[in-house]
Amino acid sequence: MDEVAAQSTARVRLNTLLMTVFGCSALLLAAVGIYGLIAYSVEQRTQEIGIRLALGAEANNVRNMVIFEGIRLTLIGVVIGIAGSFGVARLIASFLFGVKPWDPLVFVGVPLVLCAIAMFAAWMPARRAARIDPIVALRYE
Repeated sequence: MDEVAAQSTARVRLNTLLMTVFGCSALLLAAVGIYGLIAYSVEQRTQEIGIRLALGAEANNVRNMVIFEGIRLTLIGVVIGIAGSFGVARLIASFLFGVKPWDPLVFVGVPLVLCAIAMFAAWMPARRAARIDPIVALRYE
C-alpha cells in the first residue's frame, strides 16, 4: 500500500523538488545580481564617495547610502515580482499540491527573505565604500 501511495505522489514530489531548486537558484542569481550591481555602482561612484568623505561625511552615512540604494532597487523588483506572480498564479496552480495559488505565506515570506538577502548583498560593497580613502578616491580615474 505504501508503494502505491509513493508512486501516486512521485510526480507531485518531483515537481515540488524542481520548483524548489529553481526558486533557490533564482534567489541565488538575484543576490549575485544585486551584489554585482551595487559593487559596480560603488566602483563608478568612487570619486563622489571620496569627495563626500573629504567634505566630512561619516563612514556610517556613506554605508547607509549604499545599503539604501540596494534596498530601494530590491523593493522595486519585489513590487514588480509580486504583481507578476499574482498574474501567473492561476497558470501555476496546476503544479501546486496542497497549497493555494494565493498563499499568503509565500507572498509575504519570499519577499522578506529576498530583502534580507539583498541587504546582505548590499552590505559588502557598502562596507568597502565606507573604507574609501578620500585622497586615493580623488586621484582615481
